[in-house]
Amino acid sequence: MNLNHLYYFKVLAETEHYTQAANMLNITQPSLSHAISQLEDELNCYLFEKQGRNIRLTRYGKIFYEYVTKGLSEIELGQKKIDAITSPNQGWINLAFIYTLGYRYVPHLIQHFHFDKNNSKIKFTLKQGSTSALLDGLEEEKYDLVLCSYQENRNNINFVPITTEELVVVVSKLNPLALKNEIDLQELQNEYFIYYSKQSGLRPLIDDLFHSNNIEPNIMFEVEEDSAILGLVDINYGVAVVPNIPMIDHFHLKKLKIKNPQKKRIIYMATVKNRYAPPAVHSFCNFIIQNSNID
Repeated sequence: MNLNHLYYFKVLAETEHYTQAANMLNITQPSLSHAISQLEDELNCYLFEKQGRNIRLTRYGKIFYEYVTKGLSEIELGQKKIDAITSPNQGWINLAFIYTLGYRYVPHLIQHFHFDKNNSKIKFTLKQGSTSALLDGLEEEKYDLVLCSYQENRNNINFVPITTEELVVVVSKLNPLALKNEIDLQELQNEYFIYYSKQSGLRPLIDDLFHSNNIEPNIMFEVEEDSAILGLVDINYGVAVVPNIPMIDHFHLKKLKIKNPQKKRIIYMATVKNRYAPPAVHSFCNFIIQNSNID
């Protein structure tokens, strides 16, 4: 069914006059008559009947008019929605990020992005999770971009480094190690560990950190989310290697600088290669790259 023909039908139904409707549509009257005839052939019924010099809808035409009006209205709304999404100065950005970035990095990033008046009407939906889950969602088109750790074997994803997080050791203030300000990883060989789960993007980095120091960590708990790790360390169930994030200061913990070896975690902006990005998303990605603090 031709969309233009439906629009012609709607205008004719409202004017009830072929010549007037053709003038409004800027087409010839024979073209209009042909379009209506094609619709009637497709529906196998008459949509209009003569009334003096004018025409009016048949009872079938009245039924059809109700649905055509609703349908064209929905199409118009859809067009307006697409126009808004693809506008460089408005629309929505579906942003997902790992837990450690939710306390300060992402709020400040969005705030500074909105400082530009051209971006002030752009809105966000935000999602937190583990690197693996977020990258799965990115590939499934749930998100426009993800801020996370690097993950191997994601060949269709482009990873751009944007910032770093220093790794530190956290211990309960009840732990004798709390008397220290910095620590060598070798001093942790007899400690129980609260460890990141295998779904975490930090897990490979911390595994490599211990492996390179010939340490086999004694894992007491495996946890996905940072606040749960800090909570378990707080009650002295073990120690943990975590990013140096502001959340640590909200627990009764001692933060120890790792002196051997020092290690930083790199945070990446992840997008799907060759996937269309609306102008608002493109602008935000460029903003992130321009404000990257990677040397």
